[in-house]
Amino acid sequence: MSVQAGNPPLISITKPTLAVRLKAHLQIMRLDHSIKNIFVIPGIVVPLSILRTPLLSWTLDWHIGVGFVATTLIACSNYVLNEVLDAPFDRLHPKKQNRPTVQGLVNVPVAYAQWILMMVAGMALALTVSRPFAWAAGALWIMGCVYNIPPIRTKDKVYLDVLSESVNNPLRMLLGWYMVTVVLIPPVSLLICYWMGGCYLMALKRFSEYREIGDPQIAGAYRRSFRGYTEVFLLTSVTFYASAGMLFFGAFIMRYRIELILVFPLVALLMATYFELAFRPNSATQNPEKLYREPLLMNEAALLSASVIALLYINIPILGRIFAPTLPSAFGR
Repeated sequence: MSVQAGNPPLISITKPTLAVRLKAHLQIMRLDHSIKNIFVIPGIVVPLSILRTPLLSWTLDWHIGVGFVATTLIACSNYVLNEVLDAPFDRLHPKKQNRPTVQGLVNVPVAYAQWILMMVAGMALALTVSRPFAWAAGALWIMGCVYNIPPIRTKDKVYLDVLSESVNNPLRMLLGWYMVTVVLIPPVSLLICYWMGGCYLMALKRFSEYREIGDPQIAGAYRRSFRGYTEVFLLTSVTFYASAGMLFFGAFIMRYRIELILVFPLVALLMATYFELAFRPNSATQNPEKLYREPLLMNEAALLSASVIALLYINIPILGRIFAPTLPSAFGR
């Protein structure tokens, strides 16, 4: 399906009112993207299941509440920077050309101040949770800079755009983890699984965007990384990320929680559904904050989440015996 980009929008010479300015500056924070903080939750659930810490604890609940606010502020700070620096490219996109920064409704110097102030506020709150949490929050903000600011600007680099953006996934897991404890060390296998899972989602988002635009020249003008992509290259990378993610998920469950092997069919089903979704016109994969509108996907995600939480607390000893390392057979002597 091919979508032709419209002409650059005409910017009104009429000065926006204060109310319009305020609304625009609120919009560029992308508060609706806060749904992505759902990726923090596994980082909370896993250490809670290990420590058997009661969820109703004043200190824990305070850390979780403040932690989510801090995470949201840091993420919104990154979105503000993204809106400002992407404006020249967004005007080439058939939908993003209507963003407030492209329309001239945002005061750019004020937006830069907004970017810094939100980071400072987020980091100040992060320090009240724990020092490791603050380090993770700082890393999340730095990755936003690496992703958006020239000359590094990894979002313009083939494959690096997906890999660098998806680092935010394990960082969000760490943020959830450090809301709960600074004693337990997060499993590296789980963090890499989370990273590769994020790459899988992001690569399918890129594929859907590229396919929707249709014209490689328009796609390359809008997003420079698209100049090095084709649909085949993007789907090939999706296969790699899915395989790597499942490899490290398997490594995690074999080492730490064998009961989770039972959720593999649900994980595979969810990934297959998301893969199919990327082929639809105007796919929700291009706007993850709208995925809640996909009932099948949401039902599968809910079932998977409930199953994972249950199996983190339910012991099934027979699974350990079934998947125990095989010993040399007496008949082979």
